[in-house]
Amino acid sequence: MDKTSSPETTSLSELVDLSGRTAIVTGGAMGIGLGVVRRLYEAGASVVIADIDGKAAEAAASAFDDAGRIRALAADVSSAEDADAMVRTAVEAFGGLDILVNNAGVFQGSPFLETGLELARRTLDVNLLGVMLCSQAAARRMIEQGRGGRIVTVNSVESVNPSVLGLSHYAASKHGVAGLIKTMALELAPHGIAVNNVCPGGTRTPGLAPLMDEDGIAELEKRIPLGRIGLPDDIARVVLFLASGLAAFMTGTQVIVDGGQTLRGAAV
Repeated sequence: MDKTSSPETTSLSELVDLSGRTAIVTGGAMGIGLGVVRRLYEAGASVVIADIDGKAAEAAASAFDDAGRIRALAADVSSAEDADAMVRTAVEAFGGLDILVNNAGVFQGSPFLETGLELARRTLDVNLLGVMLCSQAAARRMIEQGRGGRIVTVNSVESVNPSVLGLSHYAASKHGVAGLIKTMALELAPHGIAVNNVCPGGTRTPGLAPLMDEDGIAELEKRIPLGRIGLPDDIARVVLFLASGLAAFMTGTQVIVDGGQTLRGAAV
């Protein structure tokens, strides 16, 4: 969507203005996803909140003042039919699609030797194949429109180094995403679609609670050079950057947002 823009003549306010653009945020009902919805909405975008919990998506959407720029629907990202339905919702409600944020994911700890096939398959289905299916559906629409677009995937520092033990299946899914977005970036670049990857470290979200109590969070924070765990808005700001004109010449990259956590090396 920025193929003809001139960075030298575009003002800062224009670069971050997403007015007239439409975004889908998967897993957008809470946590990082809801933080992303808020920032994209604040920048002027119309946003479809897609979440496997349809009631939570509706509740999240109802909290925004301008209901005309928000839609919500129940969707399982591991379903090709649901991925297509997300895109249809965006097109029917707002006339097109410019930004996809792949944020939905499952996060359940399990020691490697105790990880069952059902958990491993569900993790790969949602975290990896879900990114593929939603990106395919979004990219097809973006290509049809002929004005480019942005695909931003919320990945994890687990794709760089293991930070918490007991996440082999999760790390495998996230390493897969890291490879997927690079090949997607190459294949979609001729269509003006930029594909990038955000890798959060430990972030205070509802999904973290079953894995780590407050004592565990305190221990994690000791290993983070900036001295605190991440917040959803820390990640949302970077997603907004990658979805905006500020990142017009970036594709196939991963941006680590972890307070320096990965500088400490792998988990011990």
